Amino acid sequence: VIIFSHFVTLLLFSLCTMAKKIYGMGNPLLDISCDVDDAVMQKYGLKPANAILAEDKHLPLYEELSSRPGVQYIPGGSTLNSIRIAHWMLQLPNCCTYVGCIGKDNYGDIMRNKCTEEGLKVPFMVTEKQPTGTCAVCITGKERSLVANLAAANCLHESHLETAEVREAIEGADILYCAGFALTVSVPAILRVARHAADANKVFCLNLSAPFIVQFFGGQLDEVMPYVDILFSNDDEAREYGKSKNLPGTDIPSIGKYIVGLPKVNSKRGRTAVITQGCNPAVIVTAEGVKEYAAHTIPKDKIVDTNGAGDAFVGGFLSQLATGQDIARCVSAGHYAAGVVIQHSGCTFPARPDFRP
Repeated sequence: VIIFSHFVTLLLFSLCTMAKKIYGMGNPLLDISCDVDDAVMQKYGLKPANAILAEDKHLPLYEELSSRPGVQYIPGGSTLNSIRIAHWMLQLPNCCTYVGCIGKDNYGDIMRNKCTEEGLKVPFMVTEKQPTGTCAVCITGKERSLVANLAAANCLHESHLETAEVREAIEGADILYCAGFALTVSVPAILRVARHAADANKVFCLNLSAPFIVQFFGGQLDEVMPYVDILFSNDDEAREYGKSKNLPGTDIPSIGKYIVGLPKVNSKRGRTAVITQGCNPAVIVTAEGVKEYAAHTIPKDKIVDTNGAGDAFVGGFLSQLATGQDIARCVSAGHYAAGVVIQHSGCTFPARPDFRP
């Protein structure tokens, strides 16, 4: 037993040293998820299969859901979802770090505890100016209505990156990732991470995340794009990006080629555009050309919640990138992770992955 235990310890140590570390930074939101009836939906003016930002009239909703039986608390926010999935796929200690801003409150404690229970390192910035960001997930049958209150997530400041624990995480990471939603909060913080990646020849990844990021934060996106080594996007976001640049066509390969050809600070690495298309093949564009990889088919009767599919794809992709796998395996892992998550409510998953490329 002692010999076996020693062997397992050595094996884990070997795997940890082989796997590259991943750093994620974004807008943490604690998902407060619960089944609701029509009365709750009408009370707060909510629609099924919809997502909105909270107004003052929605603020009591979070405590109301928290008081209901069966409520679930799930660490969320796009980047955190991806980092949690990458960590789950890797099943290795201390391989993933996530940074964002939370409030000094009960929801912040729940967020931190849930993340650390999963094994994530989370040196959060903590503010007393705003409560922890939350997302009410109101479930009616198979439909979900999301009400997001960013609150403290909007308070992340570049100065937090100078703290010892965060600086160590950034310097120790080989892959650094931000969802596009972070562009709405602190571009200086993103640029600090991106410049470090370029200077140290590390991999910096960005996600377009939503059409509105392209529409309303295009200037911020243009500031960061020269540092991007891997750009993630879905087809709707890619087309919106092509439209914003007045590209003549809307076909995904052409938009991907345009993205890959944009100016780049770190000339030691080419840029890769990774564009998912739901159940259709993912399109991967590099300077060498265009390749498509079929998505995994999930029976419709097994699909529970598609909201976290894109985040899960990124997490699966990054997990294999961290272990030095080729692009085909990275994409396969992305499709696998997305397929798992859409069979669960919220960004949740079984204890261990069963990924077989």
